Amino acid sequence: MHGSLGHIIWTVCYLGVLIGLSAYGIHRYFIIYLFLKNRKRGPVPARHFEQLPKVTVQLPIFNEIYVVERLLRSVSQLDYPRQLLHIQVLDDSTDETREVVASCAEELRQQGFNVQRIHRVDRTGFKAGALAAGLEAAEGEFMCILDADFVPQPDLLKRTIHFFTDPKIGMIQTRWGHLNRGYSLLTRMQAIFLDGHLLLEQTARSRSGRFFNFNGTAGLWRRSCIEQSGGWQHDTLCEDLDLSYRAQLAGWKFIYLSDVVTPAELPVDMNGFKSQQHRWTKGSIQTCKKLLPTIWASRLPFPIKLEATAHLMSNFAYLLLAFLCVLLHPSSGAPAGGWLRTVLIDIPVFLAASVSVAVFYIGAQRELHPRTWMREILYLPCLLALGIGLSLNNARAVLEALINHKSDFTRTPKYGIERKSQPWRSCRYRPVKPMLPLAELGFAIYFTYFLWFAIVHGQFLSVPFLLMFQGGFLYVCLASFASRLSRVPLAAHAPPL
Repeated sequence: MHGSLGHIIWTVCYLGVLIGLSAYGIHRYFIIYLFLKNRKRGPVPARHFEQLPKVTVQLPIFNEIYVVERLLRSVSQLDYPRQLLHIQVLDDSTDETREVVASCAEELRQQGFNVQRIHRVDRTGFKAGALAAGLEAAEGEFMCILDADFVPQPDLLKRTIHFFTDPKIGMIQTRWGHLNRGYSLLTRMQAIFLDGHLLLEQTARSRSGRFFNFNGTAGLWRRSCIEQSGGWQHDTLCEDLDLSYRAQLAGWKFIYLSDVVTPAELPVDMNGFKSQQHRWTKGSIQTCKKLLPTIWASRLPFPIKLEATAHLMSNFAYLLLAFLCVLLHPSSGAPAGGWLRTVLIDIPVFLAASVSVAVFYIGAQRELHPRTWMREILYLPCLLALGIGLSLNNARAVLEALINHKSDFTRTPKYGIERKSQPWRSCRYRPVKPMLPLAELGFAIYFTYFLWFAIVHGQFLSVPFLLMFQGGFLYVCLASFASRLSRVPLAAHAPPL
């Protein structure tokens, strides 16, 4: 009796997880549909400014000694009148970065740039607090925000500023590029992962009139939009997502420019990448809890409310994936149910949950790299495995947000790495060293046994999927341990400004 009840409970939970993952897969298909439907509806400025407005370029910095010179050098090369350019370095650093910033700022002043350095001893609010402090002292009507690892193209402002001639436009987001895409397997997978979001999701939402978010950097804000939407708030770890939704709820319009690319450096070590993913995941769920009731209480059209809900709740998929890893066991791979189960459950779930991921990322790579996309998608199995391997890390972030567990804004270490030939050096910035890799190792060992069981019992259809589970957890845990032990390759300091 107890065994029968346990099997019923397991079946209900298992089907519930599969239905949830399938729903996310169906939404992924919907995003692809919106993208294809609106792909040729690129935005154009209503008109051009007769006189260019003043722009404050805000550079939030915290202990970025390896990339801050590169950042300031690239900002100094922006093609914009110097008298209309206010460079604001929001430096919360506690190490030698302060001296590097002070020296670079003085050198730029001597070249005729208007450079302001704001150094906070009290890091209240972390990045959101720094941006709020900078806004109070900003001279420009428009804010261009660039994180330390970004390298803006000289024409960034010229290609974006004229969209603000429409007084309803509050924010303009450019698409991230990748300085070190080919550095390693990890950076290649990150690039493909981000391309799906940055091209398909952002473009689809923007051009179809749905809500989308500022990505925290490589974008411009109208100052009055920030102020009238409640300003930068630090009660979530995703201050960018939070402000984006508050501004759009207040009636401001956003524009996404997929053809304007601002390159950035991808994390080269697994622990740094996991830390970044944890912050993004936890912050999105915090924002979901904070704003979802307001969204549904608003007078927004139902389709916009529904898409906003799917967007803010998207990271719950990692929690479902973690549950799936727990619920899977060797006996679940037995051919119980025969063809009926295959037709009614296995095939629909496979098409909705698994195939949708492949179609999503293949579509993004084909759009971005029409000549080489087939070479890029060879990494797709690795990407799927990485997503599985990250499930425990990101599920933990979801749970922390749900139970209101507080944590600091942890920056992602960047080392100025753009080429494989750059030398290896000791690094002072080390990501957090949680005990999670031990759990990931445990899952890797379990799925190794699961894989052996499937082969022995002739369950060959499940072998490719089990390989992704086993390989994903094994790769993530071993890479996490390796990043603790290895020396991190660092770039030499950038040449003088």
